[in-house]
Amino acid sequence: MSHQGVIGGADSFSIIGCSGIGKTTAICRSIDLISGNPYIEYNETKIIPVLSVQCPFDSSVKGLSLEILRKIDAVLQTKYYSNAVRPHATIDILIGIISQVALNHIGLLIIDEIQNVASSKNGKVFIHSLTQLINNSGVSICLVGTPECAPFFQQKIQLARRSMGLYYQPLEYNDYFADFCKTVFQYQYTQQKSVLSDGIIEWLYEHSGGLVSMIISLLHDAQKIAILSGREKISIELLNEAFEKRNTMLHRFIKPGIKTLSKPRRISKNNQLPISENKNATIVNHNSDVEVYSENNMTYTLNCLSLVDIVEQCKQNSYDVVGVLKQYFSVEEISDEGCET
Repeated sequence: MSHQGVIGGADSFSIIGCSGIGKTTAICRSIDLISGNPYIEYNETKIIPVLSVQCPFDSSVKGLSLEILRKIDAVLQTKYYSNAVRPHATIDILIGIISQVALNHIGLLIIDEIQNVASSKNGKVFIHSLTQLINNSGVSICLVGTPECAPFFQQKIQLARRSMGLYYQPLEYNDYFADFCKTVFQYQYTQQKSVLSDGIIEWLYEHSGGLVSMIISLLHDAQKIAILSGREKISIELLNEAFEKRNTMLHRFIKPGIKTLSKPRRISKNNQLPISENKNATIVNHNSDVEVYSENNMTYTLNCLSLVDIVEQCKQNSYDVVGVLKQYFSVEEISDEGCET
């Protein structure tokens, strides 16, 4: 008797990434593109190319098993769920039923929110049950979750080999991020179209931490505020308002984006020229090892971009630290009362 699934080759892999990066959305979109119909019929056998379920919050094997059968019934109009519930089937019986059903009807089984196993006492039992399901049915399983599950799978080799796959992190501040912003910025529903500037791109990165969902949310909420208030145009002010009023609960989870340079820069003791304290001074060149900026038609150079070195040099020469840092980073000044100014 063959124990290969309808696709063949039992395997499991993972898709791990931080919350908000777009894992579930990308998977749902991929399923829609791969299969236009909910199932494929071949020789009177109905095959579900991809079946997606969610890991129970308590990592219950029985709960997952019944959810798999329920979703299969919803697609194929079968009665596997009702037949499994009536006799109060045990976990072993349920795994046997699912193994047989998956062998005939499922190509790929996707289990989302797999990070629930990391904080549950049933986590290891849950994974071992999945291993038994893979071995019995030959179905391929994709585990999708956040980085919280990584330490759990690293405990033992039999767990680690079940979670080898893709790992996604927040977007970096580069050309790809800028192109993504240009793409989503085309979806404007206000009466006046706003032009995407480098300043807006930098602001979006600093206030989203490189998370795709956060960028979409900020642009959506800013446009909603613009339409409801009659301003009808996206601006930095509206984006700030959306961030402060509608995304308050996410503030502590967003890491400010800081553009890093590929090559660290150190102070050259032989070339310490005055640092400008004028807020109107602008950087005119930062592509070389020497930082160049202008003020009042005069050009200044500074051979440093290390935060520690900048602060130390400002202390030695009694320069305004905040004024200097503003030339390299986005700095928010806070008043003594704790209110933003």
